[in-house]
Amino acid sequence: MSRPPKLNNDCFALPAGVHWTPVSEALHLLEQRLQCCVPVETCAVEASDGRVLAHAVVAARSHPPCPNSAVDGYAFSGGLEAGAQSFELRQGRSAAGEAFSGQLRPGQALRILTGAALPEGADTVVLQEDVEIEGGRLKVVGPLRAGANARAAGEDMKQGAEIFPAGHQLRPEDLGVMAAAGLGEVCVFKPLKVAVISTGAELRASGQAARVDQIFDANRPMLCALLRRWGMEVVDIGIVPDEAAAVRAALDQAAERADVIVTSGGASAGDEDHMSAVLHAGGGMALWRIAVKPGRPLALGVWGGVPVFGLPGNPVAAFVCTLIFARPALLQMAGAGFQMPKSLHLPAAFSKSKKAGRREYLRARLRDGAVEVFGSEGSGRVSGLSWSEGLVELPDAAAEILPGQTVCFLPYASFGLP
Repeated sequence: MSRPPKLNNDCFALPAGVHWTPVSEALHLLEQRLQCCVPVETCAVEASDGRVLAHAVVAARSHPPCPNSAVDGYAFSGGLEAGAQSFELRQGRSAAGEAFSGQLRPGQALRILTGAALPEGADTVVLQEDVEIEGGRLKVVGPLRAGANARAAGEDMKQGAEIFPAGHQLRPEDLGVMAAAGLGEVCVFKPLKVAVISTGAELRASGQAARVDQIFDANRPMLCALLRRWGMEVVDIGIVPDEAAAVRAALDQAAERADVIVTSGGASAGDEDHMSAVLHAGGGMALWRIAVKPGRPLALGVWGGVPVFGLPGNPVAAFVCTLIFARPALLQMAGAGFQMPKSLHLPAAFSKSKKAGRREYLRARLRDGAVEVFGSEGSGRVSGLSWSEGLVELPDAAAEILPGQTVCFLPYASFGLP
């Protein structure tokens, strides 16, 4: 499969006169304008965890492949009516991997173990603790329905039936399902390569010496970890100073090595916002002023045909914008489709008065069946990210939230995070 054509420089351009873009409109535009950009390869099922299916997967054989016993007991044909009955007990047994080769006639029973194939002429199994053996005969008291304690061939999956659709991102449990269905290989998309760049003269890598006027780069390790959790291949470009030439060189390197570029910092229109300035000069940049808190400026551009997501430099805003905007867009480019988080509607354990005009996301967690929010809404309070278990999404319109009122809670699990 060849790669789709590269993006046009103006693919992120907004309609004339648009100053503040609503969240829902921004997401719609991203879904419209982005497409899968990675080729397909064959992968062993054992190595396919986290990969995105390029084609639907169908069962290579039925599961179970033949009728078998769900318990240790005795197999025979038909059910039992009420009252005592007895069967001729055949010599031998049927065990898992060692099927009985003979055939049972009416009135005969055979010892069978869990998972063993039912012998020809049998369709029902009685538990071993419910019988007595005496004089070569099996004695049992009914009633017992026909087919009891037996699994039909293909009752779980039938040969040729679709197991997972194209675009499904495989999980460990899915590997077990595919293996049970007899699959050894699957067609998957190659992992999306995402280059990560932090910009800022004030940034130092964690562990390095830092002056009092410098800060440690919190964004890059956080963003790299998020991308890896989503099954993407990270290309860590590192920290780039606030110099136009350095930014251009970093973008050139990233475009050569990756399918998409994610940057943080320099995404606004200030004197030292060289990322947006360089993208503007290159002819492929649109500053989306999104009606969202935290966040607002989201620089979307194209560099060398590769899409660029310019996130805010503030770690809290960078994290929220990555979950809300970058994740569905990146998954679309990875072949998994444009995925929105699943929400829970739960009572609030907080009060808040919200003005109209923008959608707000509050760091939140669930306690005693209600949603509480972090004590400060300040975007610089990075510790609130670890404190929280998800985000409360407040609507664009004005709202007065009181304790007990229903709010929309987006658990981090709905963003593919544990």
